[in-house]
Amino acid sequence: MRHHINSDLKLTLCAGLFGSALLASGASLAAENLRMSTLGPGTSPYIVMNTFATIVNDQVEDYSIQVNATGAATRHAVETAQGRSHFFMSSPNLYHMMATETGPYSEVRGVGALAENLRTVFNFPMGFYHVVTFADSGIESFDDLQGKKVFLGPPGGAAYQTTRLFIEGMTGLQHNEDYDVVALGWDAAAQSFQDGHIDVYFNPTLPPSPAISQITLTNKIRLLGIPDDKLDDPAMQPVLERPGFRLGEIPAGVYGDNQVTEGDIRTVGVTVGLVIHKDVAEEAIYDMTKAFWEGLEARAGQLPLLSNITLEDVFVDINTPLHPGAERYYREIGMEIPEEALAGRD
Repeated sequence: MRHHINSDLKLTLCAGLFGSALLASGASLAAENLRMSTLGPGTSPYIVMNTFATIVNDQVEDYSIQVNATGAATRHAVETAQGRSHFFMSSPNLYHMMATETGPYSEVRGVGALAENLRTVFNFPMGFYHVVTFADSGIESFDDLQGKKVFLGPPGGAAYQTTRLFIEGMTGLQHNEDYDVVALGWDAAAQSFQDGHIDVYFNPTLPPSPAISQITLTNKIRLLGIPDDKLDDPAMQPVLERPGFRLGEIPAGVYGDNQVTEGDIRTVGVTVGLVIHKDVAEEAIYDMTKAFWEGLEARAGQLPLLSNITLEDVFVDINTPLHPGAERYYREIGMEIPEEALAGRD
């Protein structure tokens, strides 16, 4: 699998080297349409970033954002750093792996330098890793995953790497040896799970997730959590010690009576962010950032998940430099900019 991941990223890198970049300079934003890459429908990044695009399209003149909700963030990062896309969903760990040419980028030389082209607009909680199975599946703990069909996330994506380590840390089980990995995108996997073709479905998302809520309308589900005896287990440290990761809890009852696990569900939480190419014009990003935060409250009234997105989390775990346009807005409203948000910027 690793060979295929790296080959795909190498093709992406080559395409950028020989293709014409969208962002030769900030002046290229005279074009109306901007491209945003994110995860598929049903994920919290899709909802947050699609909301950003919707607000910008409604409120900011001269710019129109088109959302591309296919593919993995590992590839979106390279495309954006090359200037072939404008926005994408990143994470502190993804940026770290790209800058250090590790993980899925270990055989893709040159991406470390490309990472210098990326800037953050804001960070937000992606949510918690939901580990979902049907209540009548007979699966009651991570040990029961042996021999089962498991969706880890799209092959090559950061979530795939995390869930693989998650299972290994909890049980020692190896992917494609002790359990079968189902290779699908986010939206196809949600449907396949609902149709009964997947035994265990991983999704890092904010509760209540629309995709999981839809499943519980007609099915009883069980959410698997981390037991007390695993909290200090060294085997779990490869998951929790990476940038942007920590323990968190899915609140009890958030999915109603058809969620049969009792109490809060302890699991892995993760921070992600809206990241852009550094050459996107400062004035444009200032206008977009202002429009988003001023328009978010009204959108949250229509979609409860958005109530989790607040200014308090803008700089949490930030390690990709802040874009000057976003910085200008945050200073304007009286926010203090941490030093780590400005480190590494020209």
